[in-house]
Amino acid sequence: MFAGEYLCKVDEKGRFIVPSPLREQVETQGNSVVFLKGPEQSLWLYSMGEWEKVLERTKAALDEDQSRLFMHCIVSEAGTSEIDKAGRILIPGRLRKLIPVDEDQEIVLVGLYHRLEIWNPAEWRRYLSKTENRYEQHLSKILNLL
Repeated sequence: MFAGEYLCKVDEKGRFIVPSPLREQVETQGNSVVFLKGPEQSLWLYSMGEWEKVLERTKAALDEDQSRLFMHCIVSEAGTSEIDKAGRILIPGRLRKLIPVDEDQEIVLVGLYHRLEIWNPAEWRRYLSKTENRYEQHLSKILNLL
């Protein structure tokens, strides 16, 4: 399970070093990862093993029309990459444009159960600020689960 928030530098080629706790989890399911467009100018990153589980769940849950929409609108936009020997992952260029990297060349990785989200740091802060009221509304229920 992925958890935590990590600030990562992106090099001029669009690669970032995966923090070791996350890398170990990804590598248990192979060295390949899948990127998808996420909401709010973010990207979703799945290990290949988790992505295959998503595909199996969608096959079982969607009818033929829904499955075609899923394939046309989501799977066709996916990008793949490999973790190299230095522990870096290349964010595919067309998807990297969705999370504009600032001059400091940093991204935020956020662990969300079975996937990671990738954000521009300024967009991540804006998102947290924007959703703060919803968090406060649901805080007691969230804390009861802990």
